[in-house]
Amino acid sequence: MATEIAGWPRYDAPSVSDDPTAPLPVPESPIDPLYTHAASPFLRTSAPTPVAFASPPAAAGFAPLATWTTYKTQIQFAFAILAFLMVLVGSVTVAEANSDVSWKYAVAAIPIVPAGLVIWLFVRALSRLDEVQKRIQVQALGFSMAATALTTFGYGFLEGVGWPALNGTFILPLMALLWGMGMVVLALRYRLRR
Repeated sequence: MATEIAGWPRYDAPSVSDDPTAPLPVPESPIDPLYTHAASPFLRTSAPTPVAFASPPAAAGFAPLATWTTYKTQIQFAFAILAFLMVLVGSVTVAEANSDVSWKYAVAAIPIVPAGLVIWLFVRALSRLDEVQKRIQVQALGFSMAATALTTFGYGFLEGVGWPALNGTFILPLMALLWGMGMVVLALRYRLRR
């Protein structure tokens, strides 16, 4: 049977015949509908053939921009501490060399500027932490302040009975040491709790 549509080429369907008694053609193999054996436990599935991708290019051993991006906060903090120490040494040297001038107090106060920068960087780094890290930091700082207060008050009582006087410059390093110890203990506690 030939079918013709205006404007289309002649179309002969080999499966259609003009003879109504002609047998239907038998397909060569049965066609399974899509997803027939999708989750069958009785059919073994095979992994798809691997696709060969080109290996990534060899990276350089040191990438300054990647290092800066990864360790930006630590690098800025280190430079701020370095600036503080340099200004501190310079101002102490100048103030001690010129002990009889009136501007020595202004020179002695100059290290406050890089110390303020260190504090600003520290607070900014704390504000960028997630909730668990913020909680660890706050608990460590609370432990540090309480333990420093207890230690200095206790030592103050001991000074009253004859121990040597404690220099005030040891209080901040003691607070930083106790803060670090509190951070380590709290981080281990959170890590081992999982």
